[in-house]
Amino acid sequence: MATNLRRIRHDKQMTQEELADSAGLSARYIGAIERADVSASVTVLGQIASALDVEPADLLTN
Repeated sequence: MATNLRRIRHDKQMTQEELADSAGLSARYIGAIERADVSASVTVLGQIASALDVEPADLLTN
């Protein structure tokens, strides 16, 4: 998920802060997910996917 999240966020030209604001999360938490330091719950996965306007599966598949 970390690699897909970073790629999609970059493709949409969003900063971690912008994504965090849109998803209702902290930028620190988004960074930790992108570094694979933490795993996102299903709820958080949905929040991030919604903020990026993608399907949750897009964050999980190669």
